[in-house]
Amino acid sequence: MKKTRLIMISFVLFGLLMAGCASSNSNNNNNNNNNNNNNQEELREFTLEELAQYNGKDGNPAYVAVNGKVYDVTDVPAWRGGSHQGAVVAGIDATEFISKSPHGTSVLNGLKIVGTLK
Repeated sequence: MKKTRLIMISFVLFGLLMAGCASSNSNNNNNNNNNNNNNQEELREFTLEELAQYNGKDGNPAYVAVNGKVYDVTDVPAWRGGSHQGAVVAGIDATEFISKSPHGTSVLNGLKIVGTLK
């Protein structure tokens, strides 16, 4: 129960951070999302094993999958070092975690989509 509460608080903080960033770049974010959706056939397909390599550690990028899309969270301050507030790590399918968060998937707006999850 304590771990679930920590995860929820982490996602709320992440959402607030992303909301601030999203509001200042909303036009750019919409263009980025449209470009990512239009070029989906060029996106890499990841297995869970391949995704695990993108954990943000030892110089690796940090990626998370949500609802079948793989997002690059490398440059998101809340994901520094591949860990989100010490509760969620990069390199996983985070769909369950984000679905339980109060903000839902809105925090993903504007993040670069680098692939899809097989």
